[in-house]
Amino acid sequence: MALFPFCKASSDYLHGSRAAARVHPAHPIFHPLEMDRGRKVTDMEVLKGAESQTPAETPWGAPLVWGDSRHSASCRAKFAQREMRIGLLVFVVGTYARFIRRFLYSAETYFLPGQVVTYYILTDNPRPLDPPVKLGPEREMKVVPIVEVPGWERLAHRRMTLLGDAIQKSIDSETDYIFCADVDQEFVAPVRAEILGDLVATLHPELYGMPRNAFPYEDDEGSSAYVEEDEGDFYYTSEFYGGAVSEMYKLARACSLLILQDHADGITARGLEESYLNRYLIDQRPTCVLSPEYSWWDSDLSAQVPVHRLLSLGRQCESYNDKQREHKC
Repeated sequence: MALFPFCKASSDYLHGSRAAARVHPAHPIFHPLEMDRGRKVTDMEVLKGAESQTPAETPWGAPLVWGDSRHSASCRAKFAQREMRIGLLVFVVGTYARFIRRFLYSAETYFLPGQVVTYYILTDNPRPLDPPVKLGPEREMKVVPIVEVPGWERLAHRRMTLLGDAIQKSIDSETDYIFCADVDQEFVAPVRAEILGDLVATLHPELYGMPRNAFPYEDDEGSSAYVEEDEGDFYYTSEFYGGAVSEMYKLARACSLLILQDHADGITARGLEESYLNRYLIDQRPTCVLSPEYSWWDSDLSAQVPVHRLLSLGRQCESYNDKQREHKC
């Protein structure tokens, strides 16, 4: 659950030296708007109008995944020939426990149907899982107890450490890929093998197609999450990301070290773990980038996408409350 209205390392980097600043060509979506030629576009409708192009890859050549594209169909066909074990990990603490059953029911319907899936539930209160949710063939659930962490902000400082510990203790030997999702979400359309890759990030739905200066990167130069003005291609949400287990362990360890360094210096990054996630993904670019189909909610800023596959219920409620509309959350 990122904190903004917008949003809910290499070895050198981990030893204190940032990667060299890079200037990359404008994202393909900006070319029709002439953003790379210095034109300042402020009209939201014009920005969103460019999204219909649905570019198929990032500036560095990684696939930009749209679920119904030919590339996704080809990817699914490739992975259909492999035996894979996939993990889906969520943190269930405090009042967020009310979302877990809805999350699991939706995942059973839409998340990698027909694949071997293990749900890892890191929780301080397993009672909402009783009675157990009935799972399909080759699906199982493992409950990992964690010490009660009062307050979402405090948990956000520990999630990367807890993720790394869980991978090291059991996930590493039990799965090939692991995905992390916020529990206050619901799968509403198929999410299949097109999402698989070594390092997978999801574009933030309210910032997709927006210019670089709109991204809420960490701007405190004293923070380990600090992003310079000429760094960064996209802004990624922390609501859904994943990859090969080995790469996810590297990500979790790197981000947890950066968080600990800031904590020791008395610094709190503006987006909590999402700030560190984006810092890491600038230095270690994703090999697979998921479109906002895979993290979406209804707001005036959210990108218009062909299909909604994973909806944020918590963000939906925030958006409806902002519009003073009645909605049962």
